[in-house]
Amino acid sequence: MNTDKTSVVVVPCSGIGKPFGTVSREAAYELCDELRPGSTRLVALAKLVLGDAEARELLARHPAVTIDGCKQMCASKMVQQSGGTVAHEVAVLDVFRRHKDLKPEGIAELNEAGLKLARVLAEEVAESLAGGEQPEKGANHV
Repeated sequence: MNTDKTSVVVVPCSGIGKPFGTVSREAAYELCDELRPGSTRLVALAKLVLGDAEARELLARHPAVTIDGCKQMCASKMVQQSGGTVAHEVAVLDVFRRHKDLKPEGIAELNEAGLKLARVLAEEVAESLAGGEQPEKGANHV
């Protein structure tokens, strides 16, 4: 019996060294660990780049939400190249344009504005996910 209740795989940007990439990852953690822990599963972009079998299998069984930090849209492109379906594509820059007062700074640790931007982005994605249950919090990362 399959007990996997994942309904959406979340793939964030891996823009290491860039504030918008860090916002992408923080938003994904917020979404998967806090807002929709029972219906989402985080998959690191690097796993797809390396062809990880478990990550590819998750994408084969579940639609993906991608959160990209720049216009290159690497997360979206890699999900598609890995055989997955992008159900919802989010660009951090688009969310920032609507919330210019939340300018992210920092890389290893975001400033308060960057953390708030990540939260706003995560909340927007959570709202777009239909009827996700919210059971106990827990790490659900691949």
